[in-house]
Amino acid sequence: MKLVKKSEVETNHETTTGKRSFAGWFRNKWSTDPLFSILIALIIMVVLQTLTLGFDYDSFGEWFQSWTNNWINILRNNAGVGIIALGMTLVIMTGGIDLSVGSTLVITGAFAMYLLDTGAQGILGAVGITGVPAIILTVILVMGFGYLLGALIGVSITKGMVPPFIATLGAMMIFRSVTQHFTQGYNTTVPAEFLQLSSLKIGNLMIMPILYWAIIAAILYYVSKRTVFGRQIIAVGSNERAARLSGVNIHKVKLRVYALMGLLVSVAAIIQVSRIGSMDFSNAGRGVEMDAIAAAVVGGTNMLGGRGFILGTVYGMLIIAVMNNLLNLFGVPPFLREAFKGVIVIVAVLLQRKEKSA
Repeated sequence: MKLVKKSEVETNHETTTGKRSFAGWFRNKWSTDPLFSILIALIIMVVLQTLTLGFDYDSFGEWFQSWTNNWINILRNNAGVGIIALGMTLVIMTGGIDLSVGSTLVITGAFAMYLLDTGAQGILGAVGITGVPAIILTVILVMGFGYLLGALIGVSITKGMVPPFIATLGAMMIFRSVTQHFTQGYNTTVPAEFLQLSSLKIGNLMIMPILYWAIIAAILYYVSKRTVFGRQIIAVGSNERAARLSGVNIHKVKLRVYALMGLLVSVAAIIQVSRIGSMDFSNAGRGVEMDAIAAAVVGGTNMLGGRGFILGTVYGMLIIAVMNNLLNLFGVPPFLREAFKGVIVIVAVLLQRKEKSA
């Protein structure tokens, strides 16, 4: 009987399975690494978008310029919602939800415009603060206001023991109602210098909102992966009782997360006001909460808490943004576009449940 060395067996096995190794690796990666599967989905969406835009150009440079401009517009238009989605990821990771982000966007945006208004109703102008000092002070005050609103929601959830859904639903109605009451017939004129926060060009490209989004995503990625606070968020969402027994201050963690959510929404409000120079107080922010939740869920965040990916949320936001762009290019009626978004969210949750059961 001929003996075969172990090394020869391994070599023969590798030879027979070599053709299948990539497929096996891909299937394993797809089923075990949520970020990988989300990235593949994003790449497919980008390829579809590129094919839809077409290649009917006189030169590669012209095509590339058009493709780049389209992407910059997509990223700029979704930077504000993308920032809110990052905060929503942390909220959902604690097992909570925030339905008030759209109304928080409106009330903080209105506050910014009241502060900066160059007319008779301008608060800072009335006390003689104008120019760059007024812009800096406005940014600080608006961010502080957003942080305070988020903290108030956090207090109602932690100290008042109000379920997050109810607390944020009530805040959503209160914030928008108050804003609409105090802005009836209000016409604002913000300084041109303030518009530079979003319109300043870097190499002939208006990418400031994109940079804000990228910087905040990098900071929150580090917080979620490398800090005690990030680990506490995961612990609270995974098992609140076990986290409490381990010495984690559950109420403090939740309060900080909702306060941070309010802060991020105020940043998005500043970006929106500085981009447009105004705000529609009746309609601004409507549906933002759904977009933010959708981006987080598509990005792999577990709706039951305990798991979330900042980078995944960025991917999820890009998937939704590209999908909206594709639907627009295909001429799909605006009212039907939300249906596609709803399907994506439901499928994402179903995939999460299947992964958990497996």
